[in-house]
Amino acid sequence: MASTRAKPTLPLLLALVTVVIPGPGDAQVSIHPREAFLPQGGSVQVNCSSSCKEDLSLGLETQWLKDELESGPNWKLFELSEIGEDSSPLCFENCGTVQSSASDTITVYSFPESVELRPLPAWQQVGKDLTLRCHVDGGAPRTQLSAVLLRGEEILSRQPVGGHPKDPKEITFTVLASRGDHGANFSCRTELDLRPQGLALFSNVSEARSLRTFDLPATIPKLDTPDLLEVGTQQKLFCSLEGLFPASEARIYLELGGQMPTQESTNSSDSVSATALVEVTEEFDRTLPLRCVLELADQILETQRTLTVYNFSAPVLTLSQLEVSEGSQVTVKCEAHSGSKVVLLSGVEPRPPTPQVQFTLNASSEDHKRSFFCSAALEVAGKFLFKNQTLELHVLYGPRLDETDCLGNWTWQEGSQQTLKCQAWGNPSPKMTCRRKADGALLPIGVVKSVKQEMNGTYVCHAFSSHGNVTRNVYLTVLYHSQNNWTIIILVPVLLVIVGLVMAASYVYNRQRKIRIYKLQKAQEEAIKLKGQAPPP
Repeated sequence: MASTRAKPTLPLLLALVTVVIPGPGDAQVSIHPREAFLPQGGSVQVNCSSSCKEDLSLGLETQWLKDELESGPNWKLFELSEIGEDSSPLCFENCGTVQSSASDTITVYSFPESVELRPLPAWQQVGKDLTLRCHVDGGAPRTQLSAVLLRGEEILSRQPVGGHPKDPKEITFTVLASRGDHGANFSCRTELDLRPQGLALFSNVSEARSLRTFDLPATIPKLDTPDLLEVGTQQKLFCSLEGLFPASEARIYLELGGQMPTQESTNSSDSVSATALVEVTEEFDRTLPLRCVLELADQILETQRTLTVYNFSAPVLTLSQLEVSEGSQVTVKCEAHSGSKVVLLSGVEPRPPTPQVQFTLNASSEDHKRSFFCSAALEVAGKFLFKNQTLELHVLYGPRLDETDCLGNWTWQEGSQQTLKCQAWGNPSPKMTCRRKADGALLPIGVVKSVKQEMNGTYVCHAFSSHGNVTRNVYLTVLYHSQNNWTIIILVPVLLVIVGLVMAASYVYNRQRKIRIYKLQKAQEEAIKLKGQAPPP
């Protein structure tokens, strides 16, 4: 758009040009000043004179309006007005039969009628060359007129305008677009430098235009979504792209099966993303195209993927009874839904997949809390999917009480703190008591007691539940102080005898060893003597 700023006022100069035309003899030519510099449309006075003394005829040739202001015997003063461009007025004379002429140079200056920065592209890619065009109308002299490209107040480049003042001129500038140019204002400024003529530097600026730049990565949007969608589930569709600019100006969206699901988009400093939560229903086609589209500037980036919709229910695992008494029969059955097959049922040897598998067992105590696992498989788009079910069997059985659960013999020191550890097991959990055979005295189980001599005896531990009972004898021996003294009296002599026997055995062994060594040495000495007495060969 062209500048709307007011043009600077042109300085009005009136130049007086004196031209002396040589005549016969010693005639001379003198011009003062030799050049005239004035604004477009201005006026100038031209004085033509001659040294001719007789029969003189003076005149001025020019394309501009002229008025003869004054004259004398050998001179005339003219005024040229509405001078529109550079020219060279011609003074001529006829002196007798001799004709001669002289000219001067008039230079006209004018400010550009308009300066305009041509429209910028809607978007400019970062890292690409951007060509800006400044259009200049008018302005003279062109040799002193230049065009300046501005970004804000920063000067990017300066070039001479050149050409003829009557011809509009377009000056081009090339800059490398960057992210920093986004939102920057660019403009053109003309500068008419008349300082060499004693005037000033006159400038005029176009209206600014704002530039929008963008940058895109070499990659396409990334889809983070499963390829398989199961009916009855809620699936998250997610798409993102990083490294773009300006992210705030980008638009990203998801399209599933030609429809745009409800979604939320997020823009950060240099990335964008779109998220949608989709309820997968039976109405969905078995294959659905998924598109992620990003739009920025005049660019479109797109990622596509085909999703497969499937329906897969977990297998049905049943036990004929979840809770049975020991010895009862239980039927375990696993059944797959249409399209899928049972591939594994715990308790059954591996076999080719079938729609149904079952077996029967006799429940025992070892089967209590036994987990039965069933797995079914479905092939979808070349992939095998698995779903599992688990059930737990509860077996009711009577109490169990053995050596590992309740030791048969206990020896406790009188006065010590002891706990009777005797635990029965079964389902339901049995209750248990321990009473002395002789008098039915109760011995608490799992309780810390101070041991007394009167606790000594044989106890009957009785475990019972709704599914039976079991008993076990426990013998408790209490060591009291008098027993301890006799024990010491007996143990000391025994220990002394043992020590004596060990020492005697050690003595005998060492003596025999020394005798064997002595005999070996004697035998070696005899052998040496015999070797020395043997006759030479």
